[in-house]
Amino acid sequence: MRLPVAVALIVAGATLVGLPALAAPRAADPVKAFDTDNDGTLDLMEVKKAAAAEFAKLDRDHEGTLDARELRGRLSAKDLKAADPDHDGTLTMDEYLAVVEQRFNAADADHDGTLDAKELRTPAGRALMRLLQ
Repeated sequence: MRLPVAVALIVAGATLVGLPALAAPRAADPVKAFDTDNDGTLDLMEVKKAAAAEFAKLDRDHEGTLDARELRGRLSAKDLKAADPDHDGTLTMDEYLAVVEQRFNAADADHDGTLDAKELRTPAGRALMRLLQ
């Protein structure tokens, strides 16, 4: 990432006079974003609460289901088909939360019922996070 010249000069000048340089923005901590009880981990209830809120945001037409277009980038066509027991091409809130629970369990490598930052960085954890953000 290239900084604009003015910003680069300000950062360099601040460093020369002993002021702290501007830090590069970091990705938001996914645990902190959804950890409502502030215990440093995510439990299934916290994850489902976040997923329900994301479902509501994605359901722009307010019909109570998400179709492939609304799920783009979150579920592949194959995953949607597997998660759609009534084969109507959409997911209800309950069907969406069932996928969330499956992905939560897949990410919970130590089977302690919670996810920490390390577990969220795994492929299974990243797949879960796509359903929450």
